[in-house]
Formats: sequence, structure tokens, C-alpha cells
Amino acid sequence: MSNVIIAETKDGTIHPGTAELVTAAGALGGSIIIVVAAGDDSSAAAAAEISGVERVIALVGDCFATYDASSWASAIDSVSPAGNLLLSASADGKDLGARLAARRSISVVQNVIAIEDGNVTYPVYSGKAHETAALSGDAVITVRANTFAPAPGGGQADIGIVNQSADVATAVREMLAKASERLDVAEANIIISGGRGMGSPDNFSQLEEIADVLGAAVGASRAAVDTWEEIPHSMQVGQTGKTVNPSLYIAVGISGAIQHLAGMRTSKYIVAINKDPEAPIFKHADYGIVATWEEVLPTLKSELQSLLA
Repeated sequence: MSNVIIAETKDGTIHPGTAELVTAAGALGGSIIIVVAAGDDSSAAAAAEISGVERVIALVGDCFATYDASSWASAIDSVSPAGNLLLSASADGKDLGARLAARRSISVVQNVIAIEDGNVTYPVYSGKAHETAALSGDAVITVRANTFAPAPGGGQADIGIVNQSADVATAVREMLAKASERLDVAEANIIISGGRGMGSPDNFSQLEEIADVLGAAVGASRAAVDTWEEIPHSMQVGQTGKTVNPSLYIAVGISGAIQHLAGMRTSKYIVAINKDPEAPIFKHADYGIVATWEEVLPTLKSELQSLLA
């Protein structure tokens, strides 16, 4: 079971109450993931240092400049794995939590002050009494501030970034910078794969051009292989194709079905490019760009040529 914490941010820093939410999530049992929604990924590192956190998803987008419940709920829901969702019981947190619960058709429990043995306690009758309820499935839980001790630091959680901003060029440059921090170029082996989202087998030439720049191999998803005769089975990455373990795996127009993930999820650094913000592959990518391949690939090729010139 996953417990997904939606962190509040301000001026590039996460709210101190995020560490309290980690303690609350720990009382539920299961893995702990933090989603940090902001204009950039600068606050993700602080979330990754909280002890007990398994993974941080930095959700970067223009919509996070000011609070808008509808767009925030849509964007956060798209990258958050299934499980319990925890937010602080602030005005925005309660509003956002209710919208997320509605989108997922799950229960919402507001203003929780205690969690024990799968039960949550919250005040009723204007705080004159407390009520305890048992959780029978995934739920959205908003937690009152200063009721749980903050989790300590010292954590080293992995950070994944999903960039939904409209500035594709900046997203590509940031993606390349993040990959460079993680990879030793001298040892890197690279695969760039296309899916049915490429639209036509002719468009795989765009992948081949980037592969030529990087010295990479070109792969494909099963959906692409099954759809187009021009894409041979020898290119297929996945459960019924090849299992690969490159340093860098770039997935373009691939939704991220479990069969494909089985063949590449051990890659050291995974980049996903897909126009669908709800594509499952974003939940597994180290860096994701929400945009069409037509927008991203020309910019990616240009930036790579400049870097490697």
C-alpha cells in the first residue's frame, strides 16, 4: 500500500508540516511518496531528506504559480500513484483533498488528529467530541497541524520530475542537466524508444537522428511493433521483447503499460516524453516532459548537438 503526501510549498520551500504528514503516513503503514507541486523542482530535495520517504515526485507546471483547485487537482491526480492521499488540513488542503477524493471516487476524512491501527480520529460538533472511523480502502486524509511529531531528517529518497510547463525548451535543457548529474557519459549506454504515440513508423526517423547524435540504440514498444509492420519485433522492449538495462532510457510516445515497464524499469535513468499527463510511465520516470514528440524532439536534437559539438 502506498501513502502519497501532497506537500504544500511557498517561495521554493516545502511547508514544515510536510514532515508531520510523513509521521502520519507512517502510522498507516506502507510506502511513503511525496508529491511536490510547484513552479520548479527546487523544493524537492528538502522533501527527499525526510526520513522514511521512499520517493519524491516533483510536479513542475505553470499552473502552480497561484492556487487553482481544478487544475491542481487534475495535475496532481495524474502523477500520484494509487493509495491513501495525505494533505495538511489548511483551507487549500481541505479543498484540494475533497477534489482529489471526488476524482478518484474514494472517501475523504478531514482534520484528522490521530491515526492508530488503521483507524482515524477527527473532531466533530465543533471540536466538542471526537469520532473514530476505520479505513476500509484508499482515502484522502487531511491532517491537522501540530498533532503529529515531525519526522527527522537524514533521508535519501529518489526524486522523479514531471514537467508540465509550456516552456518545452527549458524543460529539455533541465532534463539534460539532470541526466548529466546522474550519468557518467564515458560509460553511458543509451536507448531511445518510440511507441504508438509516434503516430507513424516514418516518424521513427526522428528517434534515429537523435540516436545518431548520442550513439544510442532505437527501441520500440509492443504497441508500435504490433501496429506497424515496418517496426520489427527485434526492436521491441518489454515483457515479450527484450529486457534492457541501459544507463539512460528515453521513452517517447509510450504510455508505460506494465509489460513495457517489465523490460526497462531497471534502467539507471528514465526519461519519458508523452502528451498525456496521465500516462502511467510518468510514475516511474526520473524526468518526464508532458508535451508532444513534435514539440520536444527537435529541441532535444538541437540541444544535444550543441552540448556534444
